[in-house]
Amino acid sequence: MKAPHLNRKLVLESPVRTADGAGGYTETWEALGEHWAEITARTGAERSIAGVPVSRVRYRIVVRNAPQGSTARPAPDQRFREGERRFVIRAVADRDARGHYLTCFADEEVAA
Repeated sequence: MKAPHLNRKLVLESPVRTADGAGGYTETWEALGEHWAEITARTGAERSIAGVPVSRVRYRIVVRNAPQGSTARPAPDQRFREGERRFVIRAVADRDARGHYLTCFADEEVAA
C-alpha cells in the first residue's frame, strides 16, 4: 500500500458541553491538537433540512496513528477544522496492518 500524501494541516476538536442553568447545555469545541492529513472526497449529495438546501460531502481523511486512549487519536463525533471548514468524524479505522495510519470517515455539510 502506498504511503498517504499528508499535505493538509487540520485541527482535531472535541465537543465540550456546559450546563446552562436551565436544564440544557451549551456546546463549544476544544482544540486537541493538529494533524497532517490526506483528504479525499468520496460522495456528495444535496438535501433539504427545514426547507433549506444542504450540501453534504463525505470524505476519507488519513492521519498518522495515535495510541488508543490518547487525546490525539480521532474518535467519532469529534471533528477536524481547516480554516472555516468543519469535517465531522463518523467512524475511524486502521488504514494499514502495521498501524501507522488511521482512516477517518467524515462529513462536511454546507447550507447552500
